[in-house]
Amino acid sequence: MQIEIKIDKNCIEPKIVIMAQSMTEDVKRIVELLSAETPQLLAGFRNDQLEILDPAKVLRLYAQQGKVIAVTESGEYTLRQRLYELEEKFEKDGFIRISNSEIINLKKAKNFDLSLAGSICVRLSDGTITYVSRRYVSKIKQLLGI
Repeated sequence: MQIEIKIDKNCIEPKIVIMAQSMTEDVKRIVELLSAETPQLLAGFRNDQLEILDPAKVLRLYAQQGKVIAVTESGEYTLRQRLYELEEKFEKDGFIRISNSEIINLKKAKNFDLSLAGSICVRLSDGTITYVSRRYVSKIKQLLGI
């Protein structure tokens, strides 16, 4: 692969041109990387202090008593967003809703126990066990390819 950079003082906005014989997997991957949005961050509150959370380190998000909680390996944080907003914001990052009140980070799921009738038991990387509600079982199975 050849990379060429041209500096032009008259250029107002960067322009990228990809020249290839055909659309290959490498070209598709480059386009995806260049098209990727800026990383999403979460603002979480703990002990009256605001902390910036990396979504990749979030294990799960759940609603309880009118509050939305983000669980990380370093603790729990209260969020100001609603669960549906977080679902839309982070679905591209591997987050999936497993019940009306909970979203998990699939990258932090250690295993899925399918032996329960009508439900799925999920063990997260920190040892937390949670359950997929019946309403979301088919969606999870489809996502997992089973």
